[in-house]
Amino acid sequence: MKIKDIRELTDEELKARIVDEEQSLLRVRLNHAVSAVERPSDIRDAKKMIARLKTILRERELEAETSKEAES
Repeated sequence: MKIKDIRELTDEELKARIVDEEQSLLRVRLNHAVSAVERPSDIRDAKKMIARLKTILRERELEAETSKEAES
């Protein structure tokens, strides 16, 4: 999923997607602890996707805060 696609999601969809990605990362880590994972890059990719989602969500929070301050 690209940044452009992520920005089109609503806040609720972003939060749900973060939860899904974190659960996916947990599963991959547990599988990796038990036996070797076919693609170790899946762990890195999942972490990067979580970071992207959280970054967009935080940008929106900061934007909302600055718009509230500007109105005051």
